[in-house]
Amino acid sequence: MATKKQQPTPDGLMPSELEQDLKKYEKTDFSSLLSQIETEYKLAWYFTKPKLDEWALRLKLYNNQKRDKDAVGDPTLFTVHQTVLASLYSDKLAVTFIGREDGDDDMAENQNNLAVFDHDDMEKDIADYEWDWDASFFGRGLEIFMDFDRDTLTPIPEVVDMMTWLRDPRAKSVNGDRRGRGRMRFGGREIRMTKGDMRDSGIYFNFKGLRSDTTNLNSLLDAYSQARAEAQGLGSIKGMDELEGDNADYRVLEWFTSWKGKPCLVGVAGNFKRIVRFTQLDGRRWPIIDRVMYPTSHNWDGVSIPDLVEDKQRGKAVIKNLGIRGVKAGLNPMYVYDSIKIKNRKDLDFAFNKHIGVPGNPANAVVEIQRAAVKAEVSWIMNELDNDAQKATATPDMQQGMTSDEKRTATEMNAVNQNVGVRYSLSARIWGWSEKRFWAQWSKLYRDNFDDRIDEKKIRISGVLGSNYRTLRKADFVGETDPDIKIESKVVADALKTQQLNSFRLAVKDATTFVPDFAIRMAIKEIFKLSSTPAQLIDQLFPPTIDELVAQEENEFLNRNEKRQVNPTDDDNMHLAIHNKAKDTPYKIAHMHAHKKAMYLKKVHPEMFPQKPMPIASGDQMKPIAAGQTPAAPSATAQPM
Repeated sequence: MATKKQQPTPDGLMPSELEQDLKKYEKTDFSSLLSQIETEYKLAWYFTKPKLDEWALRLKLYNNQKRDKDAVGDPTLFTVHQTVLASLYSDKLAVTFIGREDGDDDMAENQNNLAVFDHDDMEKDIADYEWDWDASFFGRGLEIFMDFDRDTLTPIPEVVDMMTWLRDPRAKSVNGDRRGRGRMRFGGREIRMTKGDMRDSGIYFNFKGLRSDTTNLNSLLDAYSQARAEAQGLGSIKGMDELEGDNADYRVLEWFTSWKGKPCLVGVAGNFKRIVRFTQLDGRRWPIIDRVMYPTSHNWDGVSIPDLVEDKQRGKAVIKNLGIRGVKAGLNPMYVYDSIKIKNRKDLDFAFNKHIGVPGNPANAVVEIQRAAVKAEVSWIMNELDNDAQKATATPDMQQGMTSDEKRTATEMNAVNQNVGVRYSLSARIWGWSEKRFWAQWSKLYRDNFDDRIDEKKIRISGVLGSNYRTLRKADFVGETDPDIKIESKVVADALKTQQLNSFRLAVKDATTFVPDFAIRMAIKEIFKLSSTPAQLIDQLFPPTIDELVAQEENEFLNRNEKRQVNPTDDDNMHLAIHNKAKDTPYKIAHMHAHKKAMYLKKVHPEMFPQKPMPIASGDQMKPIAAGQTPAAPSATAQPM
């Protein structure tokens, strides 16, 4: 739930500011920008078009509903692609924000809770499927991440249709390396929008009088939309250009480029004759996140699943259809017959209980023409094609949900599963690159668009004890520095936690036996954490001790650099662990030094310190230890409990 007053636009401007910009853009001479974009588009079109044509053919292989009805297709590409996609999509990449500076822990916790809440609002599960699908099928998937929903105060990711994307031929990736080398200089895609869409978005201008453009023969959007429709057995979509009224839509080229030294996103309509959007972008990084399947160093395209599987599917389909023709030939063979004995050719037409009279002995009156039988090499070739596809993509029969014909021992099956997991964990780690960039951009969108004067966002935090609600202002989750972002593969993290849990349990068992002052409470809490027990449940199972509560309260004063004294009865180890989370103020450092000195004195002069909490005698109080002081001995009148 979001509280709104006057709302900025998706460009981060207030309505009055945007209106001024749009009026300025309507009067701006964009002729040089139009010429620049037209040359960039043509270069990218001629460079990318052969690859797009190949992708269109592969999409037909993936699921071709318009194939010859007398032939059969082979599902190898679909099967392998879905197997890999299912494994990687189900392995959720978890994000954790970690405070970079002292005192950022609360802010990082709020960011973690906000990320979980936004996951549903952004429909990230749907976007991730489409993003993963594109990355595995095309080798690289793109997600434009620059819009901010002012209704829900939530960033909006959008997955790019790779069949419409054109790019700089020299680009190695969207944003290149850390120095920006290999960065895409220009690139973009076609979309279709109605005039209502342009008006409602609030960032388009100069679209009045825009007419439907049917003359652009280079339109990728129309060409490949038609190719997909044909593959699904549908009719022509060319009549869409003839729509009138509110539902008439228009081709708009969304193009990322630089103009007058500044990066921008430009909307071009009317066959490169009219600019209908101009958005200046900040920084040198494009607001596009790219996800790669099998990256090749210094190369944009890398390797995709169809690259590895397509030829195997075609080969298997050819063999299968030849086999079917062979079976049909066996059921309906060719014959030679003795024309002297068989006078009428129609006598050979089939009929039940039919008798044919021939002069003389009927033997050899009709003889079947011999044909080549299916040889053992055919089965061998089919197995080899299957094995090649499975090896290249780590999708053995077991991974596809099938039982292999070959008998394997349990040890062999476990080894296969383990090796498959290693291959998939590599892809999960590579996808973690894009996931980290996604959440960094998510954080940036909040920093740029969330107004600390008017915006507040109420989020729901679900836990084992039910849901609770928290209202966040910008200062609650956006700090002066960006947090560190940690991305973990769920499968890899679970396996690592299991290994750590087993090792930690053994270490705790030995420590409780041989270490007298071992902190068993903290060790057991860590065991619960490694067992993936929710934090709220751990807090209920291990309610905070008096020392923990006191130390947390003292942190509030130490964060403000206010003096706090050390009590002789404090659990110094516990206090030091909790004070370590406070900001590095002078009094925090002095306070922790006093705890360390108290630990030393307790060891050297244990008689000066009570071993258990002691009641305060009438008129007598325990004097706390200040930094640099030596504790006084307890009152002689105090009696142990």
